[in-house]
Amino acid sequence: MTRSKFNKIALSVFFFSIFNYTVQSQAEKEFHNWAATPPMGWNSWDCFGPTVTEAEVKANADYMAKYLKPYGWNYIVVDIRWYVGNDKAHGYNEKNPDYVLDKYGRFMPAVNRFPSASGGKGFKPLADYLHKKGLKFGIHIMRGIPVIAVKQNLPIKGTNLTARDIYSEKDQCSWLHDMYTVIPGKPGAQEYYNSLFELYASWGLDFVKIDDLSSPIYFEGEIDMIRKAIDRTGRKIVLSTSPGETPIAQADHVQKNANMWRTVGDFWDSWQQLKDHFEVFERWNKWRSYGAYPDGDMLPLGRIGIRAERGDPRMTAFTKDEQYTLMTLWSIFKSPLMFGGNLPDNDPFTLSLLTNKDVLKVLNESTNNKPLFTHKDQAAWIADEPKTGAKYLAVFNTADQKMVSEEKAVWSSGLISKTTLGQSATVDIAISGTKKLYLVVNDGGDKTDWDHANWIEPTLYKGQDSLKLTSLKWKKATSGWQKPKLNQSVSGNSLITNKIKHENGIGTHSNSIIEFDLPEGYTRFKAVVGLDQACISQNTGATVKFFMFTQNPSGPPPPPRVKIPINLKNIGLSENYLITDLWSGKVLGNYSGEFAPEINSHGAGLYKIVKVSK
Repeated sequence: MTRSKFNKIALSVFFFSIFNYTVQSQAEKEFHNWAATPPMGWNSWDCFGPTVTEAEVKANADYMAKYLKPYGWNYIVVDIRWYVGNDKAHGYNEKNPDYVLDKYGRFMPAVNRFPSASGGKGFKPLADYLHKKGLKFGIHIMRGIPVIAVKQNLPIKGTNLTARDIYSEKDQCSWLHDMYTVIPGKPGAQEYYNSLFELYASWGLDFVKIDDLSSPIYFEGEIDMIRKAIDRTGRKIVLSTSPGETPIAQADHVQKNANMWRTVGDFWDSWQQLKDHFEVFERWNKWRSYGAYPDGDMLPLGRIGIRAERGDPRMTAFTKDEQYTLMTLWSIFKSPLMFGGNLPDNDPFTLSLLTNKDVLKVLNESTNNKPLFTHKDQAAWIADEPKTGAKYLAVFNTADQKMVSEEKAVWSSGLISKTTLGQSATVDIAISGTKKLYLVVNDGGDKTDWDHANWIEPTLYKGQDSLKLTSLKWKKATSGWQKPKLNQSVSGNSLITNKIKHENGIGTHSNSIIEFDLPEGYTRFKAVVGLDQACISQNTGATVKFFMFTQNPSGPPPPPRVKIPINLKNIGLSENYLITDLWSGKVLGNYSGEFAPEINSHGAGLYKIVKVSK
């Protein structure tokens, strides 16, 4: 080959490479444009679990269109298992699920729950309903290909291959067994995902949340196939990966291929889970970029638990101060906002949290967001308002009462986890002269996710006489989420420990204290303690310690309000500034040198700081 020809070929390869890189970069930038600001919407999971109906979706959409759309809320997301006609609350029906799928092995909406999907129309009529209201439509799906499609050996659309050509039983989801893994690189694998998103695009889909994709295993190959399939449709479908915590080692990949990704497991109305987000958000802060957002999970606010996985129907267990903390932290961190409560049941306070234009401006427009400090009892974040040069400041009072002084315990189980042999322990202690009994379950170090715990057959003894502790009314009881339950697990199911069903006991969740006044004369207490079956199969949690106390195990409560000083000069503000409280809209006055707002326990303040012209 002559040098001239070689040079021409080399030059052609060079320009072709540059062209491909440019096209790829443009494609990446394009899908990030679909989420120029953090997505804001409603998701059915926190209130309806896997059982939401079309009527309930429309009711929430109608509310959003009327009250929330002017403030930027526009996504309506149907969460898990919309393709099962006979699912249930407090878990999943895996005994005899009534699956609905088409001839190409793609799940379709269950018509008894979504009547407009009849005749093979799928979710298009529902999406059309939302689009006419100016809203956007989203669904939840599980990673992979349906097990039932593999068993029936259904064809993959557009190929001469079938589901059995692309599946693997390896790494099947441990907590829901609807799907098998799709093997990247297998002939037909990409075509399967292509057919899936062709279907979704034909429905008018705008948002997809894909589960079992990022934790405990990060399925990079399937994410790549999903990204290609979405881009191939030409439709602007926002991609949300789930669950969390997404491995930080995969942060670069997920940032380049998704619009939002989970930073935690399922988040419920637990203060401890909320407090954990301060460290989580600090860890993920540098990975937020335009169109790509670390996701703190849904907002368990308003009325939740109607037919949910966790708990009974309730208004959120968060106090008003804790709700301010949640909305302030999510906004200053710029997390997507997906409301979990049933919108038509909102009270005025809940609605006020979602419609504060000044707070939502922080979410949508602020830049250079970062923590100032994250201490044991206090935290603060700061951000810029790019158009004016003003600053945003968020200040948090996270001080807690010490729940348990473990050294005071009269009995301890030690660490019990799903890897512990037996996953239970036996209690047998003397209680002569004891007037109080405190049953305590503490998180074992995994931040309380899925720490369902059972006290089995708790019994008091006086010689040959015995008294079931469950026959006494406890004086007070707390639980990490929901309330402790008699003779059932905290989730409302049977008490099952070591795969054995028990009729008598107390179901709770770390962190938990249950206080009893004891009748006189009883000398011994016996019980079995252990993890409830509901948490054994989960990918997070199931690590606890059980304790017994005969005196109050908690420390003194923190003060109801504290001043949190912020040195303005240390954050580059060396002149005179006007400060406004964004939640109340109240102008607080001019400050220089130091600003020290009083913050309620578990509460937050969010402020705008504007330089005063001389």
